[in-house]
Amino acid sequence: MWVKDYLELLELQQIIREGVEEAAPGSVRVKAEIASLQQRTNGHCYLELCQSEGSAPVAKLRAIIWRPQAAVLLGKFASATGSPLAPGISVIFEGRINYSELYGASLVIEDIDVEHTLGEAELQRRKTIERLEKEGLMDLQKEFALPPVPYFLAVISAPDAAGYGDFTRHLQQNEWGFKFDVRLFPATMQGESAPVSITSALSSIASGTEDGRDFDAVLILRGGGSSLDLACFDDYGLCAAIASCNFPVFTAIGHDRDTHVADMVACGSVKTPTALADMFIDAVASEDQRIEDLGRRLRMGLAAKISAAESALDRALRRTALALSAGIGASERILSSLEARITAANPRKLLERGYTLVSSASGRLVKSAAGIAPGSTLDIHFPDGTLNCTVNGKI
Repeated sequence: MWVKDYLELLELQQIIREGVEEAAPGSVRVKAEIASLQQRTNGHCYLELCQSEGSAPVAKLRAIIWRPQAAVLLGKFASATGSPLAPGISVIFEGRINYSELYGASLVIEDIDVEHTLGEAELQRRKTIERLEKEGLMDLQKEFALPPVPYFLAVISAPDAAGYGDFTRHLQQNEWGFKFDVRLFPATMQGESAPVSITSALSSIASGTEDGRDFDAVLILRGGGSSLDLACFDDYGLCAAIASCNFPVFTAIGHDRDTHVADMVACGSVKTPTALADMFIDAVASEDQRIEDLGRRLRMGLAAKISAAESALDRALRRTALALSAGIGASERILSSLEARITAANPRKLLERGYTLVSSASGRLVKSAAGIAPGSTLDIHFPDGTLNCTVNGKI
């Protein structure tokens, strides 16, 4: 009798199914990365799970979340992580291995270990912090200080991001009318490619501008997102690039509940792009107020000096006036005294008192008879006239 020396495909599949069911008879926990995910209109969720070593996949498995569980598990994951279940995420699933002769092996997912996903991200975050601290990079940016008037700003953001638009409007439409020169360096701001993209933008900024100007600050803007969306800002390479930047770096990433390693290594950080715009507006407003205060103090000091100088000049003028008055008075008294002496010495005054004056023909005053010869001519002066006489002789 002829004996069949082969297996029908169905028989082989049945043997495999029995082996699979025997190897994994109950629930199993499987760690895998989501390669693809499709949620059908019927409510079922189909996934392809994979494991890679380097860039090459080493294992793949189909998975399914049936409609009754899909809404619950997807909602649970989104609520805990702030992000929907999506390709690229590494997750620990709990479920049963199912083998179908028609469709092959698949994992029927019954639960998701959300804590593992969050825990892996937190573990990676801690490792990044430890490495940065060990290399002395955590506080490197803290040595920078903004210039008094930060005007020339380099911004790293997605060009069409709402956060970038909010920042630009808030900064340029400030109530004081301050002007800023903002240069955008476009970058991918979430996902696996974000660290390399942002680091590349930092490198371009470090190369300087065509006109050789240095930026006053570098701003990294990302207007919020889920925990997993923003996990790229805990990447070691990106954080090391921020720490090593030759300009002060400021971040505005995520919401109030998020603090990323990029925030920690930056020179400063705030939670929203508009808050970052306010920070720079306030810095310029503060310097503007300081200059105004200095101007007011200078005007007050100058006014005080002018007032003091005017008072000193007024006192000097009064002292000069008093000195001049005293000098004039003394001069007047001396002049009066001289006038009195001159008046008293006036020969006419002597004549008025009954005296006469005798002068020679030449007009010289004759004080003695000696030397007057007979025949000399003399003038005898009286108060009311002069007599011209000839000397006849001496007695």
